[in-house]
Amino acid sequence: MRKVLADQYAEFAAARAAHLYRSACLLTAGDTHLAEDLVQETLGRLYISWHRVARVGNPAGYAQTVLTRTFLTHQRRRSSTERATDVLPERADGAHGDVPLRLTLMEALARLPAKDRAVVVLRYWEDRSIEETADAMDASSAAVRTRCTRALGRLRELLGEDLAEYVSP
Repeated sequence: MRKVLADQYAEFAAARAAHLYRSACLLTAGDTHLAEDLVQETLGRLYISWHRVARVGNPAGYAQTVLTRTFLTHQRRRSSTERATDVLPERADGAHGDVPLRLTLMEALARLPAKDRAVVVLRYWEDRSIEETADAMDASSAAVRTRCTRALGRLRELLGEDLAEYVSP
């Protein structure tokens, strides 16, 4: 039985790790090292409780919830020695679409508070419903709606004229 569960977990982790990593990169506003740490912690937590998670109707959704809560917990516990920066390093990754647009969006995401960033990622990147987002963030649906409205407004303020240069007429 343990072997079957271990095999199921290994298959699940291999299939979902890349998606969890992409979501973690967005949550951390491009901090790939922290994103890797969050994914590892998420997968570790899933492994410990895999006997229960395997019976859940949607283990992928459960994993996203664990990732989001792990991120929010990390944000609350941030050490005083860590310093956030609004400057992203240049990357030589030109194979993934419009790099200047991606960097602009990542910089804007980085300037949002952690919970606002989580709402934007869950609602618009993960395409989750308000109720699913509320459950993942352990908040009410009304709080998620309010936070969504404010986060999108803040993103519009931050992007302002910067985004206009990327939009084709």
